[in-house]
Amino acid sequence: MNKNKKMTWKEVPPGSVIIGGGTAEEFKTGDWSSKKPIHDSAKCINCLFCWAYCPDNAIIVKDGKVVGIDYEHCKGCGICEHECPVKGKAIKLVAEDEWKKKE
Repeated sequence: MNKNKKMTWKEVPPGSVIIGGGTAEEFKTGDWSSKKPIHDSAKCINCLFCWAYCPDNAIIVKDGKVVGIDYEHCKGCGICEHECPVKGKAIKLVAEDEWKKKE
């Protein structure tokens, strides 16, 4: 079956569910935020909770480790900070002007 071909409702097998979600990957939405997460690699235990819970797929992971944050897509919701289990937090949300100082 060709995955790129969209099926009509008559072609879907009975009892099936076709899941196809949309993403904002092609839209740079990071400038919406007034806060930015800052990742502290020294505190990070690479549990990847931030990556798993991020609704914008903005946590950058390489070889099983968090290596940064995609600020072009991060909307600053703070879920990554909230889900971080590290005492003292490996990700902290900061105001936009404070984030610009660290850049």
